[in-house]
Amino acid sequence: MAEHHRTKRSKSSRATSSRHPLSGKASLGVRLGLPWRVSLTARILAVNVIALALLAGSLFYLDSYRRELLDERYRLAASQAEIVAHALSGTEGDQRRDLIARIGSSETLRLRLFDAKGHLIADSFALAPPSYTLVDPATEPWLQDAARALDSGMNFVLGSPPVPPYHDNPGANASAWPEIATALANGRTEVSNEAAPDQTPVIIAATPVGDRGDALLVTRNARDITENVRMARQTLAIIVGGALGVSILLSLFLARTIVEPLRKLVRATVRVRLGRDRSVVVPRLPDRRDEIGLLARAVSDMSGALRQRIDAVESFAADVAHELKNPLTSLRSALESLDRVEDADLRRQLLGIAKDDVRRIDFLVTEIADASRIDAELSRTTFEPVDMLRLVRALVNEREQRGVNGNCPVEILEAAGVDAYGADRLVVPGDAGRLERVLQNLIDNAISFSPAGAPIEIMLTREAQRVVIAVSDHGPGIPEPARERIFERFHSLRPSGEEFGKHSGLGLAIARTIVEAHFGKLRATDRIDGEHGARLVFSLPAWQGE
Repeated sequence: MAEHHRTKRSKSSRATSSRHPLSGKASLGVRLGLPWRVSLTARILAVNVIALALLAGSLFYLDSYRRELLDERYRLAASQAEIVAHALSGTEGDQRRDLIARIGSSETLRLRLFDAKGHLIADSFALAPPSYTLVDPATEPWLQDAARALDSGMNFVLGSPPVPPYHDNPGANASAWPEIATALANGRTEVSNEAAPDQTPVIIAATPVGDRGDALLVTRNARDITENVRMARQTLAIIVGGALGVSILLSLFLARTIVEPLRKLVRATVRVRLGRDRSVVVPRLPDRRDEIGLLARAVSDMSGALRQRIDAVESFAADVAHELKNPLTSLRSALESLDRVEDADLRRQLLGIAKDDVRRIDFLVTEIADASRIDAELSRTTFEPVDMLRLVRALVNEREQRGVNGNCPVEILEAAGVDAYGADRLVVPGDAGRLERVLQNLIDNAISFSPAGAPIEIMLTREAQRVVIAVSDHGPGIPEPARERIFERFHSLRPSGEEFGKHSGLGLAIARTIVEAHFGKLRATDRIDGEHGARLVFSLPAWQGE
């Protein structure tokens, strides 16, 4: 009943897996809050574009550059106003007006001098041709309108305070300029900034002149500040735009080189999972030397190994059914005949056959169960140092005490020269119980083919970083074409006259499985002394110590 419950649960799990092949991945994405449903191409583009967007954000920080330029011009305007005021304080009449005209023309300034009552005394633009002209936006091309719109947008985003518009009042008295009143009240230069009609800055500086209450007003249209900031923004925008275009192209190329092979792998693995086409070829991408290529070859190897494992399981199940069918058929025939047989001797023979068949079935089931769980058990086993010479001696003594060697003595041969490797010369990493099982199977196989009285030789040698153990017999030997087939499950070359069912055909297959799980090799060869017989040799990596 419990087995039935487990089977139902397994089917339910498989059904759920087939309905939601990405359910585990999706749940992980939900837990981590990651956009798993977004394609890899979109994510690559997003990562690169976000980085460039951060770079583009530096466009807004050019506002600090503009403020620094304005601060510098404030200091320059204050310094110029104070110098001119000092020069004007020592002059009168025409000399003063001539000085205002010359300084205004040479420094691109507009100088206006007011007396203590606020009346305009002198204006450099009236005394000489104007040194600058405020631009009318209506006369400029649309590109300048776009530039001003961009400036206004950035000021809005950055939260810059609005700049009051500049109004030029020709002939107006000092009351039209609050900077003059503040400068006279505080006794020091006052500087402010207003916006010309084309939104370029007009820097205004007012300062007292002498001790009679006169005041000087200096104005400058600092168009170069706006032009420099716009030029910097334009250059940076071009760089960011070019980098964005290159980044998008490179991102698409990168996504193509990553996503396309991954899609091929996904399609192939889905077909492998569905199992509808056994000839599915997972692309190995031999030209790719990067991680994608390694992944493709690993998936291809994995699918090949999986297919071999599935074929092996199917073949094993068929072999099990075939091997169990013979004793079961014999057992059924013997039991069905009992009811029709009256002769006591014949009934005893039939019962003996039935008992022998039960023993054969029990032996087969035990071997089959052991063969099926060896891989799983060894995958969880922690290997420890095993002295193979000590293990072989203990095993041979134990077999002699039990008398299972028949009339074949077992001899242990230790090759010369192994002492050169020290105390660990014949020590290997492994599971002692499983390695003992290998030796048991090899010795049993050798005894079953050896004539009575013929010795079984076990030779232990050390070859570089490997320990080699060979079990030799004096039987008929193994034909070369059959030397690989003898390690297949349920394949058995039975000695002549041996009772059927005494060997399951799994012993050598189990031995090779154990040896390969210990990173070793097991093979069949001829005897090295030229005599008749078989020689089964397995080698294991030597223990390297801590």
